[in-house]
Formats: sequence, structure tokens, C-alpha cells
Amino acid sequence: MTKLAVRLSVALRSHWQEIKEHSSKDRGDISITTIIIWVAAVAGAIAIAGTIGIVVSKYNSKLSGI
Repeated sequence: MTKLAVRLSVALRSHWQEIKEHSSKDRGDISITTIIIWVAAVAGAIAIAGTIGIVVSKYNSKLSGI
């Protein structure tokens, strides 16, 4: 059982090193697709929040009796 744990530990450590090396090479590279997705997500969230606000303000008097 300890041999398995040692092998797993060594494998995880080597994999972590590979991830760190790869991430250091990729830093600072934000693709235009990522920016478009983030802008669309924020715009969608603002639109949904605005719609909820409009509906709540419109039906506020009817909702108060619930």
C-alpha cells in the first residue's frame, strides 16, 4: 500500500510540475474569444437583472399581498 502511495505522490508531483511549466508559458495570452464570451455573459446578466427589476417594479403592488 505504501508503494502505491509513493508512486501516486511522485506521479502527482511530476504532473503538477508540468502544469506549472505550461501555465507560465501561457500567462498573459487572453484570446478574443474569451473576451467576447465574458462581455456577452456580463451583458446577459445585466439584461436579466434589469428585466427582473422592471417586472418587480411593475407588479410590486400585486406582489405585496402574497
